Amino acid sequence: MAITRTSATFAPPVMEARRWLDSVTHPANRPLINVSQAAPVDPPPRQMLEAMAQIVVEDPGAHLYGPVLGLPELRAAVANHWSTAYGGAISADQVAITSGCNQAFAATIAAVCTEGDAVILPVPYYFNHRMWLDMAGVETVPLPVGNDMVPTVEACAALITDRTRAIALVSPNNPAGVEYPADTLAAFAALARKHGLKLIVDETYRDFDSRTGAPHLLFQDEDWAETLVHLYSFSKAYRLTGHRVGAIVADEALLAEVEKFLDTVAICPNQLGQRAALWGMENLGNWLAGERREILDRRAAIEEGFPRLAAKGWKLLGCGAYFAYMQHPFDIPSDVLAQQLVAKAGVLALPGTMFMPDGDPDGARQLRIAFANVDRAGIDALFARLENLSL
Repeated sequence: MAITRTSATFAPPVMEARRWLDSVTHPANRPLINVSQAAPVDPPPRQMLEAMAQIVVEDPGAHLYGPVLGLPELRAAVANHWSTAYGGAISADQVAITSGCNQAFAATIAAVCTEGDAVILPVPYYFNHRMWLDMAGVETVPLPVGNDMVPTVEACAALITDRTRAIALVSPNNPAGVEYPADTLAAFAALARKHGLKLIVDETYRDFDSRTGAPHLLFQDEDWAETLVHLYSFSKAYRLTGHRVGAIVADEALLAEVEKFLDTVAICPNQLGQRAALWGMENLGNWLAGERREILDRRAAIEEGFPRLAAKGWKLLGCGAYFAYMQHPFDIPSDVLAQQLVAKAGVLALPGTMFMPDGDPDGARQLRIAFANVDRAGIDALFARLENLSL
């Protein structure tokens, strides 16, 4: 078989981790604690399900092709909501709806880059971003972060070459959980503008940011569209993971290029999912606020309970949104440790090696814990298993 872009790209990490479960039986008194995937496992709330059922029966348009860049009403709702939330001026023409946020990133890269170009990603990075760059023939340039897991513009500036086309940031971060300070994002926007680059800011987890008010002021710059490409996912907010609805907020000219990609790949976003997302934006504000409070409480449970792991040599590197990013104390690489955790502790977590370039020594010491689907009791049980782990 010939070497292709896909054959030269590593296997999907979450699917690889699931295969570790194939030969393991979990006793009834120690069921599996799955902290591997950053996605809600519960269905949408009952009121949304009822609204979706009504849409299926009564809205013929939910079953037809629609505009490539998305439902006009949803584009307008995103523009209005974002303009209010960020204190900026965003029009519906600057919004595209996509089949999930991964497609939003892929479409953006297709519109911005060509073969042989380069994109700067802070490490640890979201592995699907790296996978798409590999499949697109675009070089991933790793940007090391500091002890606070936040990148600096000084380190980034040293990596920019004539092949660089974009800098891609995720905040709140996946996998590290940290929330990038507004000043950091502003500094990266200034750096990108200085060099004629796009600053891609993936805010998939914006609804679970611990800060009040706008997490950054990027949209308040009247020329934001020259530099900023903002990505979002409705999956986490409304539990619409299977319906695949995301968004890009960007310059109209860039979205015209994005439209070519989207038309070729999916023709249009999922019609039922778009209508559900719109219904959620219009009706589930209080419900979503409750979801945010629950996630922030789980984050607090991680931080409050971590001293028991710290006493065993663990280190909490970052915590926020859906994630706790940890350094383990064992003298084995994290990819080996993660597989042993399945058999010896009934815990499925992802190793830092999945978020790092091959051979990066930091990845061998790190684990990502996705805690969105474990409550306080589950977090306590998880910590007990890690605390008592014997290798």
